[in-house]
Amino acid sequence: MKLKDNKCYNKLVENYSKRVLIVEDDQFIRELYVEVLTEAGFVTSFVTNGEEALNKIEESGPYDVILLDVMMPKRAAKNLSPSKLKDTIIILLTNLAHDPVIKDALNLGAKDFLIKSDITPDQLVAKVKSFFP
Repeated sequence: MKLKDNKCYNKLVENYSKRVLIVEDDQFIRELYVEVLTEAGFVTSFVTNGEEALNKIEESGPYDVILLDVMMPKRAAKNLSPSKLKDTIIILLTNLAHDPVIKDALNLGAKDFLIKSDITPDQLVAKVKSFFP
């Protein structure tokens, strides 16, 4: 069998074209998400706050997905400019299932949210992959 006919190979190559920005101030969570998404074939970058996220987007161009912590220092998630992120899939990261910021962010265009304490690494990868055909 040729390598290019292998379904796993094809999926991995497909993911390598997808860029994910992780905006998370908790070092353990940030490193875990970078590791599992990189192993799944995504091109990952990370920053620790909203201000750095905007700078990274300006420097590196748009991302396919942004995993965005709702509560973080230096510019809250709700203050990121939706116009610069209109073609980006934004998935909010939170510890609170009933956070009013989630509702506001979803109304501004975020696609989904994840409860950090409830999600496994495999579920994270599955969630990110679910936005791509």
